Amino acid sequence: TFMSIVLGLRAPTSGTVQVLGLDPAERGAQLRALVGYGPERNVFPDEMPASDFVKHLAEVRGMPRQEARGRASDALWLVGLGEERFRPLGTMSTGQRQRVKLAQSIAADPSLILLDEPTDGLDPVQRDEMLALIRQISAEYSIDVMLSSHLLEEVERICDNVVALDAGRLVASGNLADLVGDDEGVIVEIVTVDDRPGAFDAVLASLVASGLQATAMPTPGRLEVIGSDADVIADRVRDAVADADARLGRMVRRRRRLEDLFAGAAS
Repeated sequence: TFMSIVLGLRAPTSGTVQVLGLDPAERGAQLRALVGYGPERNVFPDEMPASDFVKHLAEVRGMPRQEARGRASDALWLVGLGEERFRPLGTMSTGQRQRVKLAQSIAADPSLILLDEPTDGLDPVQRDEMLALIRQISAEYSIDVMLSSHLLEEVERICDNVVALDAGRLVASGNLADLVGDDEGVIVEIVTVDDRPGAFDAVLASLVASGLQATAMPTPGRLEVIGSDADVIADRVRDAVADADARLGRMVRRRRRLEDLFAGAAS
């Protein structure tokens, strides 16, 4: 839905959006000539060679025929399909088709490309290669990329900024490092086994009173404590558990992740 609004294919129910300084609702055709788009669905003409397909879409975006032919060849070489560029699309594997979609999105030299689930259907090795390719294209050719993905680990690997949506509701937005913390930020998951009623709540209250960001997790008996110094957190957790006459079942150190944002929103 969000990508459809950005491309001017669907009007927002409220609010406004600008893309490359243009209002998609009013100047959608002009905007679509300036951006690249890789859809999630495979909408390929099976009998058409990859080179003809990429060339045709470059022409649709306004590129002259001769230039489009050269750009199509260059784009397919860039995504690793140079030797396969004359193969019919219907004979290509899922991984190759995903690369064709990426090639056609960059062939017309856009400053922005929108990629919807670009790793869908790929195995782990192919997924790693696709993510590295997207990152390379963005870095070396100064192309901004807006990527949609349900795989949050992928987002954390290659994205600089994040808009997290859950059923149309904004969960979080901003710089990824600000949302999940830098390499020094940690979460300590604490699993407590109570020896007396109220011990869990006492541990939680003690940690909050000590100035830590501590919250109960959806899993019973588990806390998460967020901070920049794992050693300080461990000392305070030890003291809080001892003071509450509770027992510490397990303590795990890890960085904050995007999935924690969704878990917090759900709880």
